[in-house]
Amino acid sequence: MNLIDGKALAAEMRVQLREQAERFYEERGRRVGLAVVLVGEDPASQVYVRNKIKACEETGIQSFAYRLPADTQEEELIALLDKLVASEDIHGILVQLPLPKHLDERKILSRIPAAKDVDGFCAQNVGNLAMNRETIVACTPYGVMKMLEKYGIDPKGKTAVVLGRSNIVGKPMAMLLLNADATVTVCHSKTKNLKEVCASADILVVAIGRAKFVTADMVKEGAVVIDVGMDRDENGKLCGDVDFDRVKEKASYITPVPGGVGPMTITMLMYNTVLAASRSK
Repeated sequence: MNLIDGKALAAEMRVQLREQAERFYEERGRRVGLAVVLVGEDPASQVYVRNKIKACEETGIQSFAYRLPADTQEEELIALLDKLVASEDIHGILVQLPLPKHLDERKILSRIPAAKDVDGFCAQNVGNLAMNRETIVACTPYGVMKMLEKYGIDPKGKTAVVLGRSNIVGKPMAMLLLNADATVTVCHSKTKNLKEVCASADILVVAIGRAKFVTADMVKEGAVVIDVGMDRDENGKLCGDVDFDRVKEKASYITPVPGGVGPMTITMLMYNTVLAASRSK
């Protein structure tokens, strides 16, 4: 069993990103800029935003943080986004989800143009990914692809199973693997014979948000197992969607939780922001 160390790869990439951000400043006379918008007091969202701002500092990206009260009205938020879209100092815009219930998430996110959509969630970027065109890709699945690349795991011709069909991880993950010439199956709560389908995978990516859901009997001997989950076990300890201690005995490669996919997600956000800046006029 080989451990896929996302933390080490993220650190390595951040050094390169800092160099690229410095080069951008030398060439353009302005820094790469990322705007992060947080509406409300959600504690998890506040932690994520803090981590994103810290990653900006580490990679030489200028961060613009906007913290708005939970009762912010739609027109107010849209007016702020339109201002950020027009600003030449801002190359990427991120609205931290989830938004308070009274705000229309789809309508809000549609204000961010594809060129500044560093989360890779907008319809144009997702459409480009589906058509295998150059685009900005959702951070978590893109991070998974970078990890596979780093460890010399080529999806070409392999059977890949993605457990979970969210717009944030499952669907873009499946498209990336398909674009890399894997044969892909997407599983979800309505899938029949789930255990058998998972056990057929050469590459198994798990993103369902259920602690230790994937057990050793669901994993093929020698499979590559990527655990995107971030859960708490019965003792309140951080764990993933995979029963790591048992599955690691069968896997050829496996990501730990924490220290696997997590550090790559924010690093890919920095990567996308630098990419968006380099493509800006």
